[in-house]
Amino acid sequence: MLKELLENRNCFKLVCGAGNEDAVEVEKLVALYSAAGCKFFDLSAKPEIINAAKKGLQNREGYICVSVGIKGDPHVRKAQIDYEKCVGCHKCEEICPQKAILIDGSSSFAARIKRVYGRMLNASALRPLLAARCIGCGRCYSVCRHGAVSFKTETRDLKDVLPPLIEKGIDCIELHTMSEDDEETFDKWDYINETFDGILSICTARAHLSDEKMLERIKQMIAKRATYTTIIQADGFPMSGGKDDYKTTLQAVATAEIVQNAKLPVYVMLSGGTNSKTAEFAKMCNINYHGIAIGTFARKIV
Repeated sequence: MLKELLENRNCFKLVCGAGNEDAVEVEKLVALYSAAGCKFFDLSAKPEIINAAKKGLQNREGYICVSVGIKGDPHVRKAQIDYEKCVGCHKCEEICPQKAILIDGSSSFAARIKRVYGRMLNASALRPLLAARCIGCGRCYSVCRHGAVSFKTETRDLKDVLPPLIEKGIDCIELHTMSEDDEETFDKWDYINETFDGILSICTARAHLSDEKMLERIKQMIAKRATYTTIIQADGFPMSGGKDDYKTTLQAVATAEIVQNAKLPVYVMLSGGTNSKTAEFAKMCNINYHGIAIGTFARKIV
């Protein structure tokens, strides 16, 4: 059982990406890592992605967690490109870890779009590029000097999203709560608790919250839950695990330490910038974690 896996403190969770809706990639990732011994998988909350993951398991033991989020959380946003501003410099394409961007080499990409699609497409409109693969990491935004990249948060009513997934059979639901919106956080958390009686996970970080605010929110969220039925995913620096060094994983370990010092009856999962150095560094810092979630780094090395 998932609870036993966590209690043994040897849980490795593969993060396929809350925004990763590429069923083929998810199936391949799950097949590869489950064959290597991974038993816990974090997926986009869509039926076709759950089907892909179960196909990838090929009857091997595995536990499935689906991720949902609140508005403003980077895990549930998608990049968009304004083709009127795009100059086809390829910088966003080169830096995208998901290969979600394919930019034409023309110096006037907007003109090409208009020429190809004519009136079918308004080139000045904001449109996603290979949205199924975009995980909202923001790397494209950071390198674009022409203001062509922006983000759209994909929000869906959990009453429409979760029931069919629970019916398919899932083992955990994770709520990403990385914005300051307490009202939406607790509205969605209450519904998840009413709908699902399994293990829940709270993915949180300090990017937009102070240490005190983060802990206070966690305490309120777990107040009515049984002890050790909740995972706190300490997301140090979300979707940043491209490098394999101690500095990259520093914030994940630091965030986990804050949660550990609060002595809460929860499981602690390290995430956000995690890589091959995370376990070693956490042990050096005396962090008694229950598991490590690895996403960007795990996807990159394959």
